[in-house]
Amino acid sequence: MSMMQEELLGVDIGGTNIKIGKVVNGVVVQKCKIRVNRDDLEQVTLDNLYKGLKGFMTDSVKAIGIGVPAVVDIESGTVYDVQNIPSWTQIALKDLVEEKFNVPVYINNDANCFAIGEKRFGKAQEFKNCIALSLGTGMGMGIIINDKLYNGVLCGAGEIGMVPYLDGILEEYTGSFFFEREYKSSALSLYNKALEGDEKALLAFNDYGIHLAEAIKIILYMYAPEAIILGGSISNSFQFFEKSLKTGLESFAYQKQIENLKIQTSDLVDSPILGAAALCL
Repeated sequence: MSMMQEELLGVDIGGTNIKIGKVVNGVVVQKCKIRVNRDDLEQVTLDNLYKGLKGFMTDSVKAIGIGVPAVVDIESGTVYDVQNIPSWTQIALKDLVEEKFNVPVYINNDANCFAIGEKRFGKAQEFKNCIALSLGTGMGMGIIINDKLYNGVLCGAGEIGMVPYLDGILEEYTGSFFFEREYKSSALSLYNKALEGDEKALLAFNDYGIHLAEAIKIILYMYAPEAIILGGSISNSFQFFEKSLKTGLESFAYQKQIENLKIQTSDLVDSPILGAAALCL
């Protein structure tokens, strides 16, 4: 039986929920969502995770992959300073879960999970060198070089959102804070208004595309990828910022490089779960 036929569990530890899914042949066949309370003690959140995993465990589950919004030591499976779970400052997550369920556990940060999920199951399959850019609350980035995920020390590679930009950092202009700060509105409500042709909403996404182009130019200078796959909630609005993004790239110094560059949006359903499961492959 090949690894793909076996059952894998993918766990996405988000800010408000932990999502767990059973993955068979690159398809999520069963899933659940567990509420995360910011103020819970470390053990309470862990017990909730165990309870969720228990509902999925069968003899045919071969491994568990976990994506976390945090600094991760892949070798030891230790997770540091998990965003939105303040009690998880340093937790040996791999050892704890392996001990509990007796299967191998693989851990990485959420942006890298998005990248590896795209590489295994999504649009990145056809590219040797590509970047996965997750546009949500902030901007996360995963890097595929020569068909492999590049992690860097403590999964720190690709933190492009932290690069200084204008009066702050890039992420403040390419994540959802941008819309809340500049337009006093969420990206989602602006998206719904843009669908109806609302001028202000269309302008907001036009501005957003200009800022995102600056981030993508940095990526191109650094990595010269064949493709950039956009994911995260804001990528659903691509049709409204694609034009200004392309215009912003016209000032890139090496236009020859851009001629064949593909900028695409992810169409993976349950991308974070699939990405976490892909860590096991």
